[in-house]
Amino acid sequence: MPRMLDVSDEVRSEIGDDEADRLLGGDRAPDGYECTSCRTPGDTHVEPTSTVLFVGDETAVLAFAHARCIPSQVVPVAEEQLVGAVRSINQSQPAAPDLAVPGPNLTIPAPTAPTTPVGSPAQPTAPGQAAILGITCGLVLHGKVGHASLVVEPTGPVGRPGSTSGEDEFLDLLQDAGFQSVTDLDETPDQLPGWSVLVAMGKLHAILQPAAAGGSTGWWQAHQPLQVTDAWRMAASQLSEVTMYAVPAGMVGRQPREDLLRQALERAVALGQVVAASLPLAGT
Repeated sequence: MPRMLDVSDEVRSEIGDDEADRLLGGDRAPDGYECTSCRTPGDTHVEPTSTVLFVGDETAVLAFAHARCIPSQVVPVAEEQLVGAVRSINQSQPAAPDLAVPGPNLTIPAPTAPTTPVGSPAQPTAPGQAAILGITCGLVLHGKVGHASLVVEPTGPVGRPGSTSGEDEFLDLLQDAGFQSVTDLDETPDQLPGWSVLVAMGKLHAILQPAAAGGSTGWWQAHQPLQVTDAWRMAASQLSEVTMYAVPAGMVGRQPREDLLRQALERAVALGQVVAASLPLAGT
């Protein structure tokens, strides 16, 4: 029986026409799967299903998701993250059929998100030692609805490339990219085209931004994929997006509880020191 499977042109160009046709014909596609976005079961016979290809430097991992959750797409991921994902899958389930794409190709199980991760150096760096982007995950109420949120805060000033003034331009840089100043935490910010949050196998992997040559590239990547709570994941899956807040160094800090996180954000909003955007889920 034919599968209700979508293989985008982007995915097809990566895996080749022959492999794409075998997937569509049912030779390589599973009957049932766990959606790599919402972590609930899916059936390629009865519901539209997206193919999602995670691509590293030498490894590619093919995943399946409900089409209502995410479209078929190629998602670039750090090689070490994919290797870790493959190792985890091989330890927890039988080997999946090989696919005609570089490296081992398996179905990624599912997603989640973080609690208090520390990320990689900020893209624009301050004079001297590069600032590190710290990320705190929590639910932030917009009215009565809890939104899966990330609060991004560098460990020090972030300047524009080439700047030697030491001035912190972190929020200005993000506003140049389309993030909006926050005046009310109860309001949901607009989605930012081209940006997204990558969550896979129950862990936060990266925040992606538009690439100059098209597609997406990593703006922030976890040194190691970061586990997230079920409540955070469910909120992100239900709304298919994550709210990203950004603040200057030392403005919010690491708060152990969500009520304290909101209080710290409200203080920062009152000072005009918060920008935000809603970012859709990618590859999750």
